[in-house]
Amino acid sequence: MNNLILLITCFLAGMALRRSGRMPDHAPATLNSFIIHVSLPALTLLYVHDLKFTGDVVFIGAMAWIHFALAAGFFLALGKWLKLPRPTVGALMLTGGLGNTSFLGLPMIDAFYGPEAITTGIIADQLGSFLVLSICGITVAGLYSSGTPTAQTIVRRIVLFPPFVAMAVALALIPVPYAEWFTVLLRRLGDTLAPLALLSVGFQLRLGHLAGNGRNLAIGLAFKLFLAPLAIFLLYVPLLGAQGQAIQVTLFEAAMPPMITAAIVATEHDLDPPLATLMVAVGVVLSFATLTGWWWAMRGI
Repeated sequence: MNNLILLITCFLAGMALRRSGRMPDHAPATLNSFIIHVSLPALTLLYVHDLKFTGDVVFIGAMAWIHFALAAGFFLALGKWLKLPRPTVGALMLTGGLGNTSFLGLPMIDAFYGPEAITTGIIADQLGSFLVLSICGITVAGLYSSGTPTAQTIVRRIVLFPPFVAMAVALALIPVPYAEWFTVLLRRLGDTLAPLALLSVGFQLRLGHLAGNGRNLAIGLAFKLFLAPLAIFLLYVPLLGAQGQAIQVTLFEAAMPPMITAAIVATEHDLDPPLATLMVAVGVVLSFATLTGWWWAMRGI
């Protein structure tokens, strides 16, 4: 509950700071850069190094990849049907295809399933959402931003993406125990991610943007909060027969609202920033109700 209060407070603080004029208009760019280059790599170094694999790891890790593949196909077809601009399609793929499985997902898992289920959330985030963002997300951002990047350029962006570098380092260091001071340092730096990200989103939110983005926002959130989790539920439970708490938590993570970092990547690549910001802000608000519904519906799995 304390984590949720923190997220809401930082989001509202961002809105208040924008209205007060006490922060410059370019402040979100600075905050986003710090998140990408410091906060997220620190969390990656901390959690990937300590991952413990379970028997359901394939189902857990695959969820985010399936989710993103569904989003890519859905929004590609939707974009052609509605004749949406390429930046809008890219923004919907990123925010509709990647869930907030980390700093919103983990507190929500703790609240609904207890601390013993957090390990499942970490696996879903680090082997799923994080890798999808680092590889597929950066690729989509490059393809749908201005210009036509070459394959070499896209690969270079992936390899040099700071969280991806941190993941490679963390995997290489698994046999080496971290010093206590280094673990504390990583945790403190990683703790900055949630408040700064919500502050940035709140600062960028313009309710006036709802008027021009209502249809795209409604479709994007309907897919992210309902259609995609339902598709993954049907695949995992009736078709593959998966069950148990790890599967419940994995499906719960599939129903998370759009990932804030995905919106940051979309904004940095100029992929319809107003829509990307709305997807996150409105998605987080709606998710308090939708996640409760998914938790209730999945109790018998």
